[in-house]
Amino acid sequence: MKTPWKAATTLAAALLLVLPATTAARAASTPYTKTPVAGSLRSYPVSAVYAAGVSSGGYLATQLQVAYSARIRGAAIFAAGPYYCAQNNVAQALYGCGDNSYPTYLSTLESYTRTWASYGWIDGTGNLAGQPVYVYHGGSDSTVKKSVTDDLARYYQDFGASVRYDAGSAAGHAWVTPYGTVGCTATASPYLNDCGTDPQGAFLGKLLGSVAARNTGPLGGTLIRFSQDTFAVNGWANGLSMDANGFAYVPSTCAAGQTCRLLVALHGCLQGHAKVGTAFVDRANLNQYADTNRLIVLYPQAIPSGANPNGCWDWWGYLGGTNYPIKGGAQVETIMNMVRRLDG
Repeated sequence: MKTPWKAATTLAAALLLVLPATTAARAASTPYTKTPVAGSLRSYPVSAVYAAGVSSGGYLATQLQVAYSARIRGAAIFAAGPYYCAQNNVAQALYGCGDNSYPTYLSTLESYTRTWASYGWIDGTGNLAGQPVYVYHGGSDSTVKKSVTDDLARYYQDFGASVRYDAGSAAGHAWVTPYGTVGCTATASPYLNDCGTDPQGAFLGKLLGSVAARNTGPLGGTLIRFSQDTFAVNGWANGLSMDANGFAYVPSTCAAGQTCRLLVALHGCLQGHAKVGTAFVDRANLNQYADTNRLIVLYPQAIPSGANPNGCWDWWGYLGGTNYPIKGGAQVETIMNMVRRLDG
């Protein structure tokens, strides 16, 4: 996904090859999917919560984890930079947190983090110590430069997190998945790149401690389409540049009452349902692992708006509130309301 300040850039359409889903010779790159069913979120016996995201979703995943580090116990971040990198300034977002012509001011960001924790605006930074964090950067990603993602890894390390940094891929700016429809080095819609690797297995192993092989057959869970208005802090998700509906994949084991874990999965710019339908939900390679690892996956959805033409998440203050990266921030709190419902 292109960064928000490149809204005028014309993006090449990706060729999506749709193959029959009923034969044993089904191609490995074509996942089994579930048709969404209308429903509502309910509580499950959830033992731990994690966050993952790409690009703007990566920035928001870090905001969620840092603000609520007592509750969100690890994160997987693709193609993004450190917490509060933009500092409520679109120029800094552009030139310091995507490009690297400005510095990220890492020490300043860490100082803000400690100060805000002392005020109670975010959870105590001691929670980050030992937390599992997976960071991914592709060598062909010119949208978020490697030095920016280097500082994301360094930010977490400076607070004592246990970081695995995967920077050996040639990927473009994208969520890398075995079910990607875009070539590895490209940066093109729907920003789901196939590099012949399985980063989801890697990061879930890091977050969960161990991971069972994914389900490559028909999915056994339910993909719920739910109203995001129910959880929006203003009662109207569209007013927060969020879609009226979000999605949650619930494996049958979790629905039956077994203890499960919860992953908040955040798409990037130009990658929400309003732009690419359920491509991210279907092809992120998360539902497959959810089925075999008792993992509920929550897929909040952003939409384009006047201040946010590419449907990005708010990591630079486009909603107008300076509290966007802390407790009470409009999108952070709306998503945490979903988390609170799911984990009781």
